[in-house]
Amino acid sequence: MIPRISRWLLVIISAVLLSACSSLPDNLQSDNPNIITDYQVWQSNSDGQNELRLGGLIADVQNLKDKTRIEVVNLPISASGKPDISQEPQGRFVAYIDGFADPVTLSQGRLISLIGDSSGREQGKVGEFQYDFPVMNARAYHLWRVEERVIIHDFDSYLYPCRGLYCRDARYGTRQGKVIQEVK
Repeated sequence: MIPRISRWLLVIISAVLLSACSSLPDNLQSDNPNIITDYQVWQSNSDGQNELRLGGLIADVQNLKDKTRIEVVNLPISASGKPDISQEPQGRFVAYIDGFADPVTLSQGRLISLIGDSSGREQGKVGEFQYDFPVMNARAYHLWRVEERVIIHDFDSYLYPCRGLYCRDARYGTRQGKVIQEVK
C-alpha cells in the first residue's frame, strides 16, 4: 500500500513542479484577453493599436538617445512566453524600450520575449536588403537561456533486470542518449 501512495505522491509533486516551471513570467503578464501572440495575426490585423506579446532571437541592439532599439527575428511563442527554437522564423520586428539597455545583456543571438503595443512600421535594412519592420513599443521583456542536457537510456537494464551473474552486463550494457535543448 505504501509504495502505491508514494508513486501517486511523486506524480502529484512532479506535476506541480512542472506546471510551476511553465508559467508566464510576471513581467509578461497582461489582463487583456485579446493580446496578440502570433506574428502573422499581428501583420494581418489592420486596427493599428494592439497589445502584443511576441518573442524570438535578438538580431541587433542599438542604444539611441533616450531609448533602445531591438531588432528581433520572430519565433512563435508558447503559452509560457518562451520562443520555440524548433520552429522556423516568421519574420522580423523592431521593439523600442525606454532608456538604456546594455548591449552585452541583450546580445545578438539571445532569446527574448516582449510585451507592448503595436506602433506602425519603419523602413530598414537586413544586410543590403530593404525591409519593412513592424514596430512594437515594449513595456517589458524577458530574456531566456537555452540549456542542453544529455539523457542516457540504458535499454538493457530495462529489458533485462539485474539478476544474479548477469548484473554486471545489464549495468554496463548498450547505452544510447540524446541531447535535449530546453528554453528556460
